[in-house]
Amino acid sequence: MRLPKITLPQGLFNTRRRTIVIMVGLVLVALSLFYTWRISVDMKHEDEMAVEQLRRDELNAVEMWEDILHTSNIGGQMIYNGELLNKLAQHTNVPLIIADERLNVLVTNLSADIVENPERLRQEIMLMSENNKPISVSYGMIHRKVFTIYFGTTDYESMLSSAHSRALVFFPYVQLVIVILFAIFAYIAFSSTKQNEQNRVWVGLAKETAHQLGTPTSSLLGWVEYLREQPVDQMTVDEMSKDLAHLMKIVDRFSKIGSETQLSPMNINEVVGDTVMYFHRRIPRNVELVYNGLAMAPISVPINAALFEWVIENLLKNALDALQGQGTINVEVGESDDSVFVEVSDTGKGIPKSNWTRIFEPGFTTKTRGWGLGLSLSRRIIEEYHKGKIAVVRSELGHGTTIRVTLKRREGDE
Repeated sequence: MRLPKITLPQGLFNTRRRTIVIMVGLVLVALSLFYTWRISVDMKHEDEMAVEQLRRDELNAVEMWEDILHTSNIGGQMIYNGELLNKLAQHTNVPLIIADERLNVLVTNLSADIVENPERLRQEIMLMSENNKPISVSYGMIHRKVFTIYFGTTDYESMLSSAHSRALVFFPYVQLVIVILFAIFAYIAFSSTKQNEQNRVWVGLAKETAHQLGTPTSSLLGWVEYLREQPVDQMTVDEMSKDLAHLMKIVDRFSKIGSETQLSPMNINEVVGDTVMYFHRRIPRNVELVYNGLAMAPISVPINAALFEWVIENLLKNALDALQGQGTINVEVGESDDSVFVEVSDTGKGIPKSNWTRIFEPGFTTKTRGWGLGLSLSRRIIEEYHKGKIAVVRSELGHGTTIRVTLKRREGDE
């Protein structure tokens, strides 16, 4: 028995892929934080060992100075070269003072500001005595004298920790920035990939639709020509021919989706007027359609006629839906010094102000039937292909809506 093939929805694969990427990202963050903690522990241990070694070196240095003083004690007399010992003291890291009973400094590596200030010198000696037990070296049999070695303790622990802390303190912030950048790039990558996939699907669907409609429209064109030769109402045949021509325009529009759009200077009065006239014979009797463009001087603007007519059709269809079979639609064409505009107004139910921008989003619709793509497609045609603007300029619940399309004038026209 052959089992049927089970196909999971594509959305499920996308969800699993996003989940996997998120989990991988969290694991990377956890590993990074663990690595930071491990580095801090290792550095702390290394600091402790380094501080211990440095302190042993300091004690060895102090013991060396004790040996030097004992060596200088010859026959009960202290024989030493003060200048040489002071130079040697400058190469000793541990703070050092060698003084006699009257605190006269014989050897030191402290700054002159401290040595020449008795009060600061006394405070320094007291501080050294508190931290480390002074070492006394006596000489002389009759007149016994004592030299005392005072030494401090260098705060190597704070020095090392501050140096390492400066290196570590910014590391979490660097990690955070890396995580944020990773999240941003992942989001952009997913969004762009998803959008590209959707665009390819819609472009392919549009072109396939245009291709599939090509055969029946060609057949219909032949039937219309056949009917012209038959004893039938030719006015009806003319209207059928107009509908067929409109259908062929729709096929042409679908075939243009995804292709490079060519703009050329057109008389916008006629382009809008053709669409208005087509709708004029196909609207309900209780709907009045008014257009001012045919009584105006021609206005030239660079457009793609097939796509721009599509926008006007979408606006007229939405206006008709808003009227619900009764009311007025007013289409106006106008111009300024640098732009041309087309306004479609209706006396329908109106749009809440909170939805003025949402109506141009893909999928948003207030109709029980509809995909919410008409105005979204219109915005894309106007903004991306014609570099213009489309927006709701007026709307009041129960009193109607006005949507304006604005295009840049053709250079050189005034």
